[in-house]
Amino acid sequence: MSATPGRERLIEQFKADGLDVMFGNPGTVEQGFLDAADAAEGFSYVLTLQETVAAGIADGYARATGGAALLQLHSGVGLGNGIGMLYQSLRGHTPLVVVAGDAGVRYDAMDAQMAADLVAMAKPVTKYATRVTDPRSVLRTVRRAVKIALTPPRGPVFVALPMDVLDELNDEPVLPATVPLTDVTPSDASVGRAARLLAGARRPLVLIGDGVALSGAQAELAAVAELLGADVYEVDSSEVNIAASHPLRRGQLGHMFGGHSAELVREADAVLIVGTYVFPEVFPELVSPFADGARIVHVDLNGYEIAKNHPVDLGLVADPRQALRALAPVLAREMDPPARAAAGARLAARTRERAAALGAARTEQDGSPMAVFLRTLAERTGGDLIVFDEALTTSPLVTAHLPAERPGDYHLTRGGSLGVGFPGAVGAKLARPDRLVVGFAGDGGSMYTYQALWTAVRHGIAAKFVVCNNRKYRLLDDNIAQYWREREIPEHAFPDSFDLSRPEIDFAGLARSLGAGGTRVEKPDEAAAAVRLMLDHPGPYLVDIQI
Repeated sequence: MSATPGRERLIEQFKADGLDVMFGNPGTVEQGFLDAADAAEGFSYVLTLQETVAAGIADGYARATGGAALLQLHSGVGLGNGIGMLYQSLRGHTPLVVVAGDAGVRYDAMDAQMAADLVAMAKPVTKYATRVTDPRSVLRTVRRAVKIALTPPRGPVFVALPMDVLDELNDEPVLPATVPLTDVTPSDASVGRAARLLAGARRPLVLIGDGVALSGAQAELAAVAELLGADVYEVDSSEVNIAASHPLRRGQLGHMFGGHSAELVREADAVLIVGTYVFPEVFPELVSPFADGARIVHVDLNGYEIAKNHPVDLGLVADPRQALRALAPVLAREMDPPARAAAGARLAARTRERAAALGAARTEQDGSPMAVFLRTLAERTGGDLIVFDEALTTSPLVTAHLPAERPGDYHLTRGGSLGVGFPGAVGAKLARPDRLVVGFAGDGGSMYTYQALWTAVRHGIAAKFVVCNNRKYRLLDDNIAQYWREREIPEHAFPDSFDLSRPEIDFAGLARSLGAGGTRVEKPDEAAAAVRLMLDHPGPYLVDIQI
């Protein structure tokens, strides 16, 4: 193969790995690489106005496609801007291939402008971080990074690309990266042991996370839960791991305070954990919240997460789908008739409860602007849309009207960094142009990455956006109230730093200034019209709803 400049060869390598869209913000030390990208056929660059936005759009794109996404950041300053969002991708196991340029290996000793140890900066927020220093190993290094990003536990990877290395002639072969298969089934003996640990449970519990969605194990998970008659709680869960309407689904465990999770799990006598770690709260319990003697089985492809914080009786490093598929028939054989009858009774009781709750919800109509907007949106679309949910304190209302039923139709913020909702919706819409995509964000979170609307307009990405506007960081109000209760501090005014009411932000006007459509909803009777305006608008459109 004849030699060509490394910057051109690199684009061919990205294309060979299916990475034909790059999200980024340009800089001088990447100029040769970006020039080559601009000239390459079948390769596109999605321009953002700041690196955090680029990282958020890439994250949403990867989540919607189920594959990797390519992100370009500008040297140390751009990497620094993107680190908060990369942390979100790390905690959520998003396979991002992140590249950043620097001036060149030849300048390492000069400690010049923008010089930084990019690898050291990236390591805490990536699975793998490296710098290419030899022009004969550019493509080899990128292939390794792609493999690591896509191998469970998936996550972001980082490659620093010095300008002088990319300017050198390169004759490396362009070959797609090899990603190892991980559809591992546990041994018959291990499956039998798991079944015996779970079979006789009187108060079984299932805890699940995004490893279920990654392996496509939703049906297998539901089948095992139904066999056990076990309540299912989602832990560190941001995808559709079980349909919201399933009678055994009990919602999310707490993400902030460990005491909430402990209250929900302490009565279980047998626990099946699948595709998640326990527990992910900001303030977790330091001792095991499980009951003494509870039998615990943990299935995950990520062996590091098994028994990371609390002991388990059996840990299986295996693909959730394969493990659950193997477990179901063995579990059915191990459960004696009384156990099967008790499990069936628990399932029937939860089914009746779910039906009663749905009936009550239909008779109790919330007349707030947000509820009317969501109810109208659900009616107009029949629920056929993709929701990117960073509504935070408004999220329960969003999911009540737009429940997460089908894999790929719902993405929840994860990792704790604000600002993912709007760029995530842009990325999801770019990945799924045939679908209606609506991103929900709080007023505070939306302002982290509002520039995403400009990118959506520039590239003709017709995502829709909703600001849940309560004029404050409401989640902080809720959390400090809990803090006061725990420490017996009398309630008093919330800190002024939580308030966003002054000066007032004109979200609809700001959207229009970025080229999108926008309207504001203050009263319930304005909400239905806002839905119509949003859905009928051919491009990006934002609705600011006062709460």
